[in-house]
Amino acid sequence: MSGKIIDITKDTFEGSVLKSEKPVVVDFWASWCGPCRMVAPIMEELAEDYEGKVQISKINVDDQGELAAQFRIMSIPTVLIFKDGQVAEKIVGARAKDEFSELIDKHL
Repeated sequence: MSGKIIDITKDTFEGSVLKSEKPVVVDFWASWCGPCRMVAPIMEELAEDYEGKVQISKINVDDQGELAAQFRIMSIPTVLIFKDGQVAEKIVGARAKDEFSELIDKHL
């Protein structure tokens, strides 16, 4: 496992996501959420597949309610793809790995 998933907090959000040189995939999740647990291993695979091209990150909505509110996260898992500091894509609910890959590829 070489691809690394970064845990984002409100303190690291601007530097890690908004000011990132490359696209950032942010997975909004919670430990009690079943579909989130299904998405987690997919995110780990994507972190490996896209290492050096895309940063895969996650935000725990229970710990980071401010960020969840800021991006109007109503249900989880919600995955946002940020490019140049803007939300370029929003995916709500668990999806297959190839669906995530397709959306990421659009923003490379």
